[in-house]
Amino acid sequence: MAIMASAGGDGKVFEAAPAGVHQAVCVDLVDLGLVETTWQGVTKQQHKINVAWQVSENRDDGKPFLVFKRFTLSLHEKSALRKDLESWRGKKFTRDEEMGFDIERLIGVNCLLNITHNEVGDRTYANIVSIMPLAKGMRPITVREYVRKVDRQPDPAPLLPRDEAGVPTDDEIPF
Repeated sequence: MAIMASAGGDGKVFEAAPAGVHQAVCVDLVDLGLVETTWQGVTKQQHKINVAWQVSENRDDGKPFLVFKRFTLSLHEKSALRKDLESWRGKKFTRDEEMGFDIERLIGVNCLLNITHNEVGDRTYANIVSIMPLAKGMRPITVREYVRKVDRQPDPAPLLPRDEAGVPTDDEIPF
């Protein structure tokens, strides 16, 4: 897959999930690794994950909405991940669980997401402000038409002609 650089926007128009409370199912957990973050003037490396949910409502093209939230991979008592997981589970972590909780257990688990909209320029972003367990008696939804990022096949990269040492030849470099 090409990685395209441009002077303007990427031209893609994303349809934001509607604001309000929606039933959703966790479809993916992506390990982003160490990410450099700056907060209150302090820069540090933090282990981040991205959690993806499929909302029960569909976009205009008939596919379900996807919403994402990025977390620091930590169950510290003040972490956003812990707060949201305890809210989703409807219970606090035990001492044993907080020592090591496999977050991949969340794949396929349903919840209710409270989504708000954030307007930045001419774009609308769907933000998850809270995660709650399903109400008693609600039927879970299943994952539809989604392949986890770790299970996707990579796009083959185009190969440039190379010399005997494996270096792209000057006359073949496209710039």
